[in-house]
Amino acid sequence: MSPAPPGRPPKSAAGDAYDDVLPELAPRTPLPRARTVPSAWFVEPRFDRLDRAAVFGRTWQLVGHQSELGAPGSWITAEVAGEPVIVVRGTDDVLRGFFNVCRHRGGPLATAAGCGKVLKCRYHGWTYTLEGTLRGVPQWDRVELFDRRDYGLVPLHVASWRNLVFVNLDDGPEPLADLLDEITARTEPLGLETLTHAARTFYDVRSNWKVYVENFLEGYHVPIVHPELVRLYDYAGYETEVRPNFTLQRSPLVPTDHAYAPGGGEALYYCVFPNFMLNILPGRLQTNLVVPTGPESCRVVFDYFYDDLESEAGRGRAEADMAFADAVQAEDVDICERVQRGLGSRAYDRGRFSVKFEAGVHWFQTRLCEAYGEWLEHPAWPPAASTLDPRHEPADTET
Repeated sequence: MSPAPPGRPPKSAAGDAYDDVLPELAPRTPLPRARTVPSAWFVEPRFDRLDRAAVFGRTWQLVGHQSELGAPGSWITAEVAGEPVIVVRGTDDVLRGFFNVCRHRGGPLATAAGCGKVLKCRYHGWTYTLEGTLRGVPQWDRVELFDRRDYGLVPLHVASWRNLVFVNLDDGPEPLADLLDEITARTEPLGLETLTHAARTFYDVRSNWKVYVENFLEGYHVPIVHPELVRLYDYAGYETEVRPNFTLQRSPLVPTDHAYAPGGGEALYYCVFPNFMLNILPGRLQTNLVVPTGPESCRVVFDYFYDDLESEAGRGRAEADMAFADAVQAEDVDICERVQRGLGSRAYDRGRFSVKFEAGVHWFQTRLCEAYGEWLEHPAWPPAASTLDPRHEPADTET
């Protein structure tokens, strides 16, 4: 049987493809007695398809920054849960999101970020307004029973937080502001939205996305994998806090002149389910997004923001900090790829959790079980028509 397309439920959600998963979805055992989920969840292709449908197709996903959408008519593109999407700033200054799919024969509206007065399909030239209404249809004079209002772009939910832009493919998602309200309150004094974007980097990792996320969620590995980084922590004070929508790892920083956190302070590492991270240090924000690219591969997107990119000292700190982060990331990539190989070994299936350091991993696996359970009980593809309503106001221009 050929694999189901990304975003669709593989086989039947009520069928036997996931019968072995259902027993795992009962209420999770408390952390001190819990076992990890089966290794199959990290290596088998059916879980890659399930992740895209049950997890990424139903959660808010970061796609860019407001600075990339500064001018009316500007747009950015991304892929979410295997679906091509586009976010555009309209002439009314409103951000709107659509599937990046022409309603004619599935061509792309854009293949990269850009700016213009209309969205024009790169395949056959169908033209849409920035509000998603079909406006121009070349060579269409002999087509019968055709109403352009039925062929507007298919919309999706868009929201922004701290100048970061998110989309959600689900029918009726929880508002992003409600999801992040506690993080908003806690980080308000830090002025994250005032920081300036410095750089974006990508890392392609030969591990399942869940392996990388779980590596982020615990400090247990830091003394072994990151010997230089751990020297910057007061590691005895490292602690993890688990909340319904996020985890927070925090550690006091040793006062040094190191570019990572000159003068000391506190490191804050937030993770919002399933794959969005905020790494906050004095005067610096780093965001991470972990995107699955296959059953045993992912891409990690790093964005860096700083409070001072104007002075020579500020630029020097940023460059040194990013170089150090790149070295730490190389260590994470290496260990995640090695763990992925171990998860595929006949010698391993399940493990246990460190109560002190792996509460975040237990939280993540619990949330994953909840997402799988909700999907398998109530599969929903395609999404409800009320969300994917393509009828926009008719354009004034003749076809």
